[in-house]
Amino acid sequence: METLASQNLLIDADDTLWENNIYFEQVIREVRQLLERAGADTGNFRVELDETERRRIPLTGYGTINFTRSLVETFEKFLPRGADPRLAAEVQQLSLAIQDHPMEIFAGVPETLAYLSARHSLHLVTKGDPAEQSRKIESSALSGYFRGIEILGEKNAQAYSELLDRHGWERSCSWMIGNSPRSDINPALAAGINAVYIPHIHTWTLEHEEPTEHPGLLELQRFSDLRFHF
Repeated sequence: METLASQNLLIDADDTLWENNIYFEQVIREVRQLLERAGADTGNFRVELDETERRRIPLTGYGTINFTRSLVETFEKFLPRGADPRLAAEVQQLSLAIQDHPMEIFAGVPETLAYLSARHSLHLVTKGDPAEQSRKIESSALSGYFRGIEILGEKNAQAYSELLDRHGWERSCSWMIGNSPRSDINPALAAGINAVYIPHIHTWTLEHEEPTEHPGLLELQRFSDLRFHF
């Protein structure tokens, strides 16, 4: 079914428009290998890392720098006594290099944004470190398709409600589009707007959550499928 009337389309960035989490996962794999070569038991490493991030995020926020701090902290907990202490600096260097990774825009994204922007009001709504997110948005060369860009500290129902009220967007004509049930889908539905869930196989573990069953929820396989609905 195609939505013909003009809509407010709020579109997520990381892992919706471009690859993001795969770079973090690669670094985590490399760090586990470093620990294993140093003789560490890494069976619980990922669980501990997730808990460290869960604890730190409310205090320090998102972004590569804060991820790196959590990663180094967890690495040092697992590093066996007597291992080379310089390995922590190697972990830090590996992790911070994520910031320099070239952008990988998903297939069909520019064409789909061009199609949608001619028919609807597009707004990029992401969360994370403002400077880092701004760099990625600039590097993507996609900002011209959006009427506005919002970089939030967190995506929850309150944040969406404040955003809607600030812009005066009608809830029934507004949609949040993204890959994360925890940040893009469920809180948007709770705020009274519609949502489009586009799953990504490598969505970050801390964003995992079952999408809420809701009449305003649409699930698509790829971003380019939006052209058949809007």
